[in-house]
Amino acid sequence: MPFERVTPEKLSTAVTRQIEKLILRGILRPGERLPSERELAERLGVSRPSLREAVADLQDKGLLVTRAGAGVFVADVLGSAFSPALIRLFADHDEAVFNYIAFRRDLEGLAAERAARLASDTDLKVIQTVFDKMETAHTKPNPKDEARLDAEFHMGIIEASHNVVMLHMMRSMFELLQQGVFYNRQIMFKQRTTRGALLDQHRAINTALQARDAEAARAAVIAHLDFVEQALADQQKAERHESIAKKRLDHEKTR
Repeated sequence: MPFERVTPEKLSTAVTRQIEKLILRGILRPGERLPSERELAERLGVSRPSLREAVADLQDKGLLVTRAGAGVFVADVLGSAFSPALIRLFADHDEAVFNYIAFRRDLEGLAAERAARLASDTDLKVIQTVFDKMETAHTKPNPKDEARLDAEFHMGIIEASHNVVMLHMMRSMFELLQQGVFYNRQIMFKQRTTRGALLDQHRAINTALQARDAEAARAAVIAHLDFVEQALADQQKAERHESIAKKRLDHEKTR
């Protein structure tokens, strides 16, 4: 007969599975510090030996790391998405920039469509909260906070789509973007007119999501990334023109 005796699950195994799910669903993020052993054991309602066994298991799986004197952290599980050689290759070739934008346009358009249909009310509140912060940051002269919130807004949409594979893939891609591998996001936010256009585009995305209009949400994301692509193409063209103009000026000075 195809039946096996049911045995109670070890407490440490239950703890392991709970932490694994929190990492899988993107709730616990790479580099995030776990509460102290005492506090975490109390929250989970298990003994400290059971918790230690679970932590050891998760360390063996490469999901948690211990830093001497600092505590236990979620491992940098995104670090292995691309090899260092491939990251350098991305950084050295302009075509990777536009391939990256095309990739985002396809994936984020789909994510926005899914989020409009599948997101919980709380998911949408998270996205609304981030957008409200963007509007506040928009009034500040320094665009640093607005650029950071831009990434959080887009990741909020990915999270609300409830596809864990897409979530971790896009987190990895955004990590490279924040490192400046594809392009310097700060430059796009320095011009006031561009900042205004970007805020309006994010407002359109948010409005469509809050209305649960899947088609409009996808279209708004595509329009936004079309704008980003054109802005980067214009920026590259302007830099080439400036380089040529400087050569002309240097030549004139020596004639």
